[in-house]
Amino acid sequence: MTPPSPPAAAPPAINYVLSFLLVGLAWGLTTPFIRRAARTHRRGTHARLATAAVQQSWWRRRAYGGFYAALDLLRNPRYAVPLVVNLTGSVWFFLLIGKAELSLTVPIVNTLAFLFTVVGEWWVEGKVISRDTMIGTVLSVGGIALCVHSKNV
Repeated sequence: MTPPSPPAAAPPAINYVLSFLLVGLAWGLTTPFIRRAARTHRRGTHARLATAAVQQSWWRRRAYGGFYAALDLLRNPRYAVPLVVNLTGSVWFFLLIGKAELSLTVPIVNTLAFLFTVVGEWWVEGKVISRDTMIGTVLSVGGIALCVHSKNV
């Protein structure tokens, strides 16, 4: 008979903090870059769209047009690279919720994504951070701090 193995030690809190920050960065900071690339994107010309079979059918025009629009965007590195980083953040998030407490992970990561989106819009688009946004940011961070504090008490 073998003795039971001791429970695995929990990872240090800094691992969770860095994980929350990485997911928040991947989600929030990439969003303004994706939006700018999508806004400035110019559709390419595709011979298939000009064929009579496509032009005569409303359904085919929409389906082929949507397919080629998505394909053109994915071929654009200004769109594809931030998208891949954003999707990688989603993978990190799903790995994280398997280890960290769900009731804290979701609001923390979403709040950080919001904060990094605000910073990213300021950086990418030169948007001014309004007073209301600053108040909302402070309230969001304060709410998360209360949640974390109440879980530790």
